Amino acid sequence: MAFVLIHGASFGANCWDELIPHLSAEALAVDLPGRGTRAEVDLGTVTLADCADAVRKDVEAKDLRDVVLVGHSFAGVTIPRVLDLIPDRIRHVVLVSAVVPEDSSRVLDQIDPGVRGLVEQSIADGVYHQTREGAAAMLCNDMDEATAASTLDRLADDSAALLSEAVNLNGYRREIPRTYVHLTRDQCYVEELQQRSIALLRPDVIDLDTGHMAMISAPEKLAAVLNAIHG
Repeated sequence: MAFVLIHGASFGANCWDELIPHLSAEALAVDLPGRGTRAEVDLGTVTLADCADAVRKDVEAKDLRDVVLVGHSFAGVTIPRVLDLIPDRIRHVVLVSAVVPEDSSRVLDQIDPGVRGLVEQSIADGVYHQTREGAAAMLCNDMDEATAASTLDRLADDSAALLSEAVNLNGYRREIPRTYVHLTRDQCYVEELQQRSIALLRPDVIDLDTGHMAMISAPEKLAAVLNAIHG
């Protein structure tokens, strides 16, 4: 039994560093292509299929089974592809304020129109760059100064495919139990958007009173949820 942790946009596997010591079983934090252990990959070439395949490779390399697959934020569009690649290895899916747009749409299509233009301006040559100032406003509203600084120090450029490529949600049709962790103070993936994702997935829902980066701002709270699911 193990946890497999998939980060969202603008971060790598190290966003889970505060959480992992509180988990009750082995945990594998995956670096998606273009950052961390896969930093040699050109972000401009990365697709959503590449992201899912990176998860598959890491899980198979450790021969992990009976997995609780945990995805944060933009991992909501990577997870269904993982479910199609290694369904027999996954016991439960946990989506932490995860982005789940309509099938075959783009994540950009689900962003508030007033913000979409700014986001599109942040994409160049297949790379999405989030500024430290913008990230602070969206991600750090429930953090003290030191925790916010530590979070922002981990910001990374990302593949624009996460935002601009049409998503394939077929994997969510599989009969694998899923839980959505609804973050009630999230200023990044806001309440209306979380509720849209929940309506699409019809998962069990657990509320946490945190901002978007719950694994950093409230690791013990999030770990308690995950450990209870793991059993």
